[in-house]
This record gives sequence, structure tokens and C-alpha cells, in this order.
Amino acid sequence: MFNKNLKLVIAGLIIAFAIYQFIEGEIGNGIFLILLSLIFIFLYFRNEMIIMAFLRMRKQDFEGTKKWLDRIKDPEAALITKQQGYYHYLHGIMASQTNLSEAEKRFKKALKLGLTMDYDVAMAKLSLAGIAMQKRRKREATMLLNEAKKLDKQNMLKEQIKMMQQQMKRI
Repeated sequence: MFNKNLKLVIAGLIIAFAIYQFIEGEIGNGIFLILLSLIFIFLYFRNEMIIMAFLRMRKQDFEGTKKWLDRIKDPEAALITKQQGYYHYLHGIMASQTNLSEAEKRFKKALKLGLTMDYDVAMAKLSLAGIAMQKRRKREATMLLNEAKKLDKQNMLKEQIKMMQQQMKRI
């Protein structure tokens, strides 16, 4: 909704006004303004459009996810690097339903930009392994599958990895 730099400027102005309120003796107003500025600082690191897109993705609502992601007009200017990674990660998940080449491009870009959670990196590598396997690139698929297995520390993707390894043996 707001540009990433504008969020920091707004937070700075609110903090400056909170300091003024502290000086004037209005402690309650100052504390409230500090808490208000924390919202803008939080939204600098976690973009509100990506949060809403993730909520839609959890409900398997791909049209809603696409609608929220389309509200981000220029991801390079509006998002910090990790957020750009998640932007491409979500687009890759949606593209994997229809267009494997586009999904592969998006997942690779997401991994290059960086994802915060190991689970998300493992999921992206697992998806890339599936795409490589469908394109008959067995060596690349094996390498990506092993990397995904190492990153999956809570064994949340254990079943998918096993299933993909069994499919690889058939190739």
C-alpha cells in the first residue's frame, strides 16, 4: 500500500512527535505513538500485500492470491529483497499449476533473492526438483531433492520427498 521508504519516513515522523509528547509531559500519548510507529516498522519488513496473499494461498484461493499480488505494481521498488523473494515464490506456486517453465523461472529467482524460512527454501527446491524430473533432468532433480531433504528439519515434506524419490527410480 505504501512505498517501503515512505513507511520508514512515517514511522520516523510519528516517533519524533512521540518524543515531543514526552517532552510536553503527555506520557500516554507518547507511548501510544511509539506503539503506532511499530506498526509501520513491522510493515517495512513484512509487506501487507504479501501477508494477505499468503493468507489467501493457505485457503487454496489462487485468484485471491493473484489479486493481492497484482496490487504490488513495481516489486523491485516497493519491496525489500526478501519480500521480492516471497513475491516470486508465490507466483511460482501459482504458475506450477499451469506453466512449468514460468514456475521454474520464478522459483529460481525466489531462491536467488532469498527466502527467510528453511521450509520455504525446501519447498521451492522440492518444486524445482519436480519440474526438473518432468523435464527429464535426473541429475539436477536428484541434487535439488537432496538439498530439500537437508533443509526440511521438521520433516514436514518427508512424504513428498519419499514419493518423488520413488518416482525418480522409475525414470
